[in-house]
Amino acid sequence: MTNEVVAACACGKVELEATGAPIATAICYCNACQAGGHMIEALPNAPKVLNDDGGTDYILYRKDRARVTKGAELLKPLKLRDGSGTNRVIAACCNSAVMLTFDGAQHWLDFYRNRIVKGSVPPVQMLVCTKTAPAPDKLPKGVRNYPGHSFPFIGKLLRARLAMAFGL
Repeated sequence: MTNEVVAACACGKVELEATGAPIATAICYCNACQAGGHMIEALPNAPKVLNDDGGTDYILYRKDRARVTKGAELLKPLKLRDGSGTNRVIAACCNSAVMLTFDGAQHWLDFYRNRIVKGSVPPVQMLVCTKTAPAPDKLPKGVRNYPGHSFPFIGKLLRARLAMAFGL
């Protein structure tokens, strides 16, 4: 499946584009994603990041299939603590969370699913790190639910890395 999506900040000054099928779509309930969501939502006029059940919706894309097309100078990485390798990237113009990146050699990045403004938004495939979900009774029904980072989740990341290595 070939898919093109555009994600944008709330005011439209920042846009990201991804092409091709995403690696995965997931809602994460880990403590770091919850803390990051609260940190961003505490910024002035920031749009909502966390779902009502405490999860954060992501669409994972290969780095070679995603790019900033507008407003790169407005992107600001936020870290939960010094030395963290995870960056919750916001658009400084309106404090919208737009993507999650990593300092290391990870081959993927995550778009915040609620920032997709153009293209087909893929359905959520799995719920991860649900053992720390603040509202387990409110978790979406009918979606695979994993207490941590599951083998299917890790498998999707590995398949994407191999595809990149072989130029697929």
